[in-house]
Amino acid sequence: MAKAGPLAGYERLVAGGQITSDPAQIEAAQWLQALHGELLRYEKRGSLLSVFQRKAAPRGIYICGDVGRGKSMLMDLFFDTAPVKLKRRVHFLAFMQEVHGAIKRWRDLPTAEQKALLKARKLKGRPDDPIPPVAKEIADRAFVLCFDEFQVSDVADAMILGRLFEALLSFGVIVVATSNRPPHELYRDGINRQLFLPFIALMQSNLDILHLDAATDYRRGQMRGTQVYFVGASHETSPKADSLWRALAGGGGAPPCDLSVQGRKLTIAQCNRGHGRDSFAALCGKPLGPADYLAIADKFHTFFLDGVPQLGPDKRNEAKRFVTLIDALYEAKVKLVLSAATEPDVLYPKGDGSFEFARTASRLIEMQSDEYLATPHKGAA
Repeated sequence: MAKAGPLAGYERLVAGGQITSDPAQIEAAQWLQALHGELLRYEKRGSLLSVFQRKAAPRGIYICGDVGRGKSMLMDLFFDTAPVKLKRRVHFLAFMQEVHGAIKRWRDLPTAEQKALLKARKLKGRPDDPIPPVAKEIADRAFVLCFDEFQVSDVADAMILGRLFEALLSFGVIVVATSNRPPHELYRDGINRQLFLPFIALMQSNLDILHLDAATDYRRGQMRGTQVYFVGASHETSPKADSLWRALAGGGGAPPCDLSVQGRKLTIAQCNRGHGRDSFAALCGKPLGPADYLAIADKFHTFFLDGVPQLGPDKRNEAKRFVTLIDALYEAKVKLVLSAATEPDVLYPKGDGSFEFARTASRLIEMQSDEYLATPHKGAA
């Protein structure tokens, strides 16, 4: 019988020639393997035995390191082999959208119904405090929560994360996360950051922090095959992108379509056969947010984005939206065809958030690889 767990999975990838063995990755895989073993011994919450003999939940793991060092691969190996049923891997932006939606739904309930639900769920607290019931709802669906590319840039997220994660941990939830930043650098220079510091302390005291110092950016070794990133002085559209659109989506033009996003309408310029197309100006030059980009990622298995300019410090908002859009497309494994003014590494060289943009540039490079292009779309389309 084949060995189980992330370390065994990593060793099989090395033996099969799919990856090159790396000491830092091996160490991270060993940490994840140790957690895998603890999960095997961890009593399932809700069982009769655990009512009388509760055990402390295993400590979670927070893996941080530069882009392209294999963090997502290791997370895949851990999640796929985690020996529990109640587990969930979710993009952090999507998770926080769900949290804000659940908070709103709770606040919209009549006070009497809030009190009744608190009693039914055996929760203490004020009816007007949505954090305990929202956290309990999350914990009931999964007691292993995996976040890939954990990041905090939104002030609304930052202000609730401390209490939310304190409640999740109190319900026995085990958190495993990867990030480009160590915990103490999360929400750096953010508004009212002092109010976010208790969350950092919570993460540091409840999760083992591992710095993944792999020697190579593995994403950059995969650049071959079909061209899907087009650079030119006239970057609004690319003749080669137009040709690829005609081949994939059928014909030249295509009609627009409307996506429903939280009760409002988002119009995409061209839509056909699961393919969508629109411009940077339409999607990142307007005040759209994560919910809009997640809807696009869910709807289309292939998306053409035209007219990405080189961005400067005066375009920090547009750059932030672009980062969020690419994150959503990447997590859903949407095939991206992009026309830009320049190469990914120099699309946003300076300005607020340029550190985070390095991850986006790395993802844009990976999204051109044969491996990424062969990965099935995770959306509903």
